[in-house]
Amino acid sequence: MSYWTDAHCHLQDEFLTNEDHVVQNVRDTLSRAYDAGVNRVVVIGTGAQTSREALLVASLDGPVEIFATVGLHPHAAEDDIAPIVELARAKHEKLVGIGECGLDYFYEHSSRSSQHRAFAVQIALAHELDLALVIHARDAFDDLFGILQSEGVPARTVIHCFTGDASDAEGCLALGCDISFSGIVTFKNAESLREAARMVPLERLHVETDSPFLAPVPYRGKANEPAHVSVVGEFLADLRGDDLEAFRVATARNTARLFQLNAQ
Repeated sequence: MSYWTDAHCHLQDEFLTNEDHVVQNVRDTLSRAYDAGVNRVVVIGTGAQTSREALLVASLDGPVEIFATVGLHPHAAEDDIAPIVELARAKHEKLVGIGECGLDYFYEHSSRSSQHRAFAVQIALAHELDLALVIHARDAFDDLFGILQSEGVPARTVIHCFTGDASDAEGCLALGCDISFSGIVTFKNAESLREAARMVPLERLHVETDSPFLAPVPYRGKANEPAHVSVVGEFLADLRGDDLEAFRVATARNTARLFQLNAQ
């Protein structure tokens, strides 16, 4: 039997607020994921605290394998990046990537100059440590491409929760980046995103939830969780005309390659 991999989720939210309670919630969430055919998740850091918590979550045992990244989200790009560098260089056994990091010109919670600086530092860190780079890009593809060309694209790089169009996808692929799709692809107004999803080669494609955000239809408006990656995957396979089993195996293999995990 093959399983789904959730390439990007945020299980660690509020992990340290009430640890025993939240640990049980994480275990319950992952139990539901396993029942839905998910056996591997990657928990993503977005700042110093969430990165530490991602590594703590990754230390939990259970039927679902958990891995983690550390990173500084563009929303928080004006924060001190030194803790992220320190966490990355500590080389936790479950650390598999740097990010999410990148550019967000839709909200611009941080200045563009600070986003550029933080992104460049994290690109360099991925190069230094030979870790995957997990990129957040919203309304910023031109500058994203420019920075990646300037700093060099790490060998294993993914654009997470891709929200661009087919032209943006072509630009990402040309630079050597993989592309990951979330539940947004199921939304009614996401036709340009679906067009992009149809043209991404299967060997470069990943599926994710970005949970607890962006629950796919028919769960839109509710809290998302890794179990729903199966909904995203089934939607994409049908959209693309791919055999479901082949799609599930390929996307799990792609994420294993990206994060240098054992093949399943």
